[in-house]
Amino acid sequence: MQYGIAFAPLVPTLVLWIALGAALLIAALLLIGRTRGAVIRIAALALIVLALANPSFTREEREPLSSVAAVVIDKSPSQNFGTRTQQTAQAQEALVNRLKQIPGLEVRVVEAGQADGETDGTKLFGALSTALSDVPTDRVAGAFLITDGRVHDVPANAAALGFAAPVHALITGRRDERDRRIAITAAPRFGIVGQVQTITYRLDDQGISNERARVAVRRDGETLSERTVLSGQTVSVDIEIKHAGPNIVEIEASPIENELTLVNNRAVVAIDGVRDKLRVLLVSGEPHAGERTWRNLLKSDASVDLVHFTILRPPEKQDGTPINELSLIAFPTRELFQQKINEFQLIIFDRYARQGVLPIAYFDNIARYVRNGGAVLVSAGPDYASTTSIWRTPLDSVLPAEPVGVTEKPFYAHLSDAGKRHPVTRGLEGSSSEPPHWARFFRTVDTRNATTPPVMTGADGKPLLLLQRYGEGRVALLLSDHIWLWARGYEGGGPHLDLLRRMSHWLMKQPDLDEEALRLSLQGKDLQVTRQTMADAVTPVTVTSPSGKTRELSLAASDPGAWRGLTPADELGLWQATDGTLKALINVGPLNPKEFSEVTSTTEVLKPLAQASGGDSRRVTDGDSLDMPRIVPVHSASVFRGDGWMGVRMRDASVVTGVGVLPIFTGLIGLLLLLGAFAATWLREGK
Repeated sequence: MQYGIAFAPLVPTLVLWIALGAALLIAALLLIGRTRGAVIRIAALALIVLALANPSFTREEREPLSSVAAVVIDKSPSQNFGTRTQQTAQAQEALVNRLKQIPGLEVRVVEAGQADGETDGTKLFGALSTALSDVPTDRVAGAFLITDGRVHDVPANAAALGFAAPVHALITGRRDERDRRIAITAAPRFGIVGQVQTITYRLDDQGISNERARVAVRRDGETLSERTVLSGQTVSVDIEIKHAGPNIVEIEASPIENELTLVNNRAVVAIDGVRDKLRVLLVSGEPHAGERTWRNLLKSDASVDLVHFTILRPPEKQDGTPINELSLIAFPTRELFQQKINEFQLIIFDRYARQGVLPIAYFDNIARYVRNGGAVLVSAGPDYASTTSIWRTPLDSVLPAEPVGVTEKPFYAHLSDAGKRHPVTRGLEGSSSEPPHWARFFRTVDTRNATTPPVMTGADGKPLLLLQRYGEGRVALLLSDHIWLWARGYEGGGPHLDLLRRMSHWLMKQPDLDEEALRLSLQGKDLQVTRQTMADAVTPVTVTSPSGKTRELSLAASDPGAWRGLTPADELGLWQATDGTLKALINVGPLNPKEFSEVTSTTEVLKPLAQASGGDSRRVTDGDSLDMPRIVPVHSASVFRGDGWMGVRMRDASVVTGVGVLPIFTGLIGLLLLLGAFAATWLREGK
């Protein structure tokens, strides 16, 4: 309870000051003139001025408020290394018990730094600010951080904390921890497919020196090289960009004895492969209505460098016309099909038949080109079933079906069971209705002895589109030359652009169109595992998190040929998935998270801030035993640490619960005081 005097003037403040000045002037004159009764007159004047000021006695009833101390528990992934989890639990229990024994101290415990797959690094001070957001600064007694010391949101100075109280850091872990990591010093973000990019890395060892490590470099899970690297050495490695999209490069060092963790022995670099110009050779055997369809498709793609030759006039038509009038450009057969054939990603034969332009030996070159990784697309018309068919060349060894004739009748193209699952034809617009919502074809080439099931069928269920792998290469056989009807919009047309573009990109080994594939992608905060297959069932997938934890995920059928499953992406770093045959990689968040860049515990990161606030940074263990400091309440000091103790700043904050007011010059008391003063003055004058 507190007492005091308050004033509530009955007149404006200016009038009160004038009255006070006049009273003082009169009092001075009375004293200087030594007037009899001066003291009584001065007292009467004082009471009049005091009455105008209207003083009151006040009484406040106050309830003391508790001081608040926050305890922030680091739950980041690095706290799982060694015995840090147990040390944290023991330190938390001991600290909270000691804080609760201090009278007038409220303790708030908050956990922070949990892995969520989004936040990079350990953020403790944000959680501290949230925990104290509803506490006035004059009630904050201090903060305790139980952590390994690797904190990534440390304020620049103590003033940035927002309160004037000590911050103490209790550090888990051991002094003699050892760890090895791979640090990426330079890495490109993009690279041209087929070219080489350079990655520079450094081998960092903490707690040891002059050690050697065996470092392996992998691209998309395939080991490219291994070498011995000395601790502290910087090394450059050249990586060939094999395909478009992310090329995941892993650099992993061998472990050391008693190493804290193996998580940061591996660093990851994702290089986005960008295709340079795709070189496509289009050979049209004769002018026909569908020739422009292929040309328009390929010329519309800015990434395609098209070389197109059309045989306008076969050699057997000899009429004496000069050669320079028969051809704009001489057909460079030797240059294209012998010297530079391997520079093309795709060769297309559009209604081409043997006409003496290409020697038989060149077809053998083309077959070898396919087996070595090239791609051939045959758009067949009646030429494919003729006596001059390219089937009757060494190319027959890589073509998926033998021609036996031609059927001339209208039909709707249908997706086969395999076609409904194949990425090239799956989900083609209009395919879900019966008949399909696209134009009819009127001619198909009959075949036999197909080496692969068709993905599209034509008249009477006969094969229409065959996709086949041979060795490292791929071949597509389209057994109708009426695709141009879709392009011209006949009977509403059809999805010719989608079909032909997918088919061309599958031939050029676009990974997204592989029949058998395992892929990882992010869907919000979840990791989506997709298994593309032509089979009727899939096996469960084993998913490995960046910290090495594994989980088995069963996939459910979604689209035909596609099976999917979701799992929480609750860690930053490189995730892996495998079904025993295929393997997929994806990096979640930053390529090399701060949480795993430096994992040895330290008191030095938090020490400058702790000491600037009057606190301390010290370890919670001495050897194998817990070594917790005493907690001391301190009411007034600038330093809250000492040998074996840490202090909290106890506050004197309170809240007013009641107020009593007793006016002095209001009512009978005031009247009696004034009358008494005037009566005393009158009596003195009467003498």
